[in-house]
Amino acid sequence: MRLSEPYPDITHLMHLIGEAGSRLAEIEASEGAAGNISIYIGWELEPLSVFSIVEPIDLPTTAPELEGYGFLVTGSGRRLREIANDPEANLCYIRVGEGGKKAELYSSPRRLFQKPTSEFNSHVAVHRDQIIHRDLNFHSIIHAQPLHLVYLSHIPRYQETFALSRRLLRWQPETIVNIPQGIGYLPFMLPGSPELMMGNVRMMRDHHLVLWSKHGVMARSDLSVKRASDLIEYAESAARYEFLNLSNHELADGLTNHEIRQICDTFDVEQKIF
Repeated sequence: MRLSEPYPDITHLMHLIGEAGSRLAEIEASEGAAGNISIYIGWELEPLSVFSIVEPIDLPTTAPELEGYGFLVTGSGRRLREIANDPEANLCYIRVGEGGKKAELYSSPRRLFQKPTSEFNSHVAVHRDQIIHRDLNFHSIIHAQPLHLVYLSHIPRYQETFALSRRLLRWQPETIVNIPQGIGYLPFMLPGSPELMMGNVRMMRDHHLVLWSKHGVMARSDLSVKRASDLIEYAESAARYEFLNLSNHELADGLTNHEIRQICDTFDVEQKIF
């Protein structure tokens, strides 16, 4: 989906990132400085009204298709819960340069970080892949570390996409409606590594939400950064139900396959999990 005019300005987009960050903190998905957010903005934007300091940087992965456009990105080591109170101190704008190898980083004099998030390579790679294949002019990505989802990723029975999705999407009707593709699963890979970046790109072609084993999740949306935050909240709620059931000797069965298929038929949800 391509956003249409009138496009939101940079101040409004920063505000939405702040709201998403606050909600992720509320659901215990971003302890300390864990988690990061970026949005791709595929229209002309003037960042100097907010970010007056400009410096050259190298992009972590080449993105020639994004030349001239840019990203709003959280800074490395910043707390998602603090973005809303001072977005200029916690965010920066990155405009992709000629050839997609270099960029300009725009930041505020109040900047509280040295560089963009250490997961920026995975962000850029997923943004680029989605934009190339789907002709988007807006795309949002969130990496967070929700407590119950990450815990379940340590247990062998949840370490596969289909099994994970069937066990988590059975607890509430809203979950299959909002995550019909299921939750993708990636085995543990070193944070920030090229292996994680490429595995994540491939997995996010088929899923809007991917669980990185023993680490966290990444969610994407081409509608709003808050929609990406919602996906994490839905999945974490499902993981909490699953955790409660494990703690209670698995006395509950959740929705049956038939009940879930009834929900999907009623709300025109296409899914291949149940």
